[in-house]
Order: sequence, then C-alpha cells, then structure tokens
Amino acid sequence: MSTHFWGEGNIGSPPEYHEFPNGNDEPSRLLRLNVYFDNPVPKKDGAIEDRGGFWAPVEIWHRDAERWQRLYQKGMRVLVIGRMERDPWTDNEGQPRETWQINARSVGILPFRIESVVLSPKSQETAQDAEPKPRAAEEAAAPKETKRRK
Repeated sequence: MSTHFWGEGNIGSPPEYHEFPNGNDEPSRLLRLNVYFDNPVPKKDGAIEDRGGFWAPVEIWHRDAERWQRLYQKGMRVLVIGRMERDPWTDNEGQPRETWQINARSVGILPFRIESVVLSPKSQETAQDAEPKPRAAEEAAAPKETKRRK
C-alpha cells in the first residue's frame, strides 16, 4: 500500500549510501535520509510551536545517489516528494508491527541556513560542436539571389 506524499523536514543524521550489484548492468544505488517532518503552528505571541511531527526514513533510488551523499547534510531543511509506503513486519516476540517509509521521487534543498550555493561547471563542448558547419557558413556568407521577372 502506498500514497502520495510531500512534506518539509530536517535531515536528522548523516546520509547512508548503499550500492547493490546488478549482474553486468550498472549497480542499483540507494541514498537513505532520516528526516523529521515537523508540524509548525504559529502562536499568538509570534513564536512557533511544533505539534505532532514524525520521523521517517526517506529512500532515494538513483544513479547519482553516491554524489548526492556529499550534498545532503545533517540539519539541512528539505522538501520531499514521493510515495509513503507501509512495510509490515513481525518483531522478536511475534507481535505485528509496521514501518512507514518514503520512496522519494525528488528531494529539494530549502534555503534555510544555506550560506552559499556553488554550481558545477557545464560540460565542455567538443571542438566540433563549437565550430559552425562549413556548409552553413558558406550559405550565410554568400549573397542571396533574387528572382526577377522579365
């Protein structure tokens, strides 16, 4: 069973990265975040009170998960969009239990407590891509002929 989910929260621990072999294909990569989704409610005096937040594991399955492991940090405010999934299990005493986790489609970093943002450079164009094609250059340089009526 799953349902659509979106929520804001704070990452509560360093990200966990796991890689799973996939035969001869590229391995499956998982990044797991432990996020506290709060429920901030403004009070009359202007303060904010947290009412009824919850912790949930957030899983991101993506080929860039290893790189993102260095990007996400404990304490970072994030917006998570994905599916909430129920995972039933039985404890050591035979009692039925369940865990809810979020299978994230995207995890956006919110600008709270961010001091700077540095973008990676664009991939460089090859020399062939940067030069105009000879035919296009010749056509652009040649004067256009106009048809005249006699």
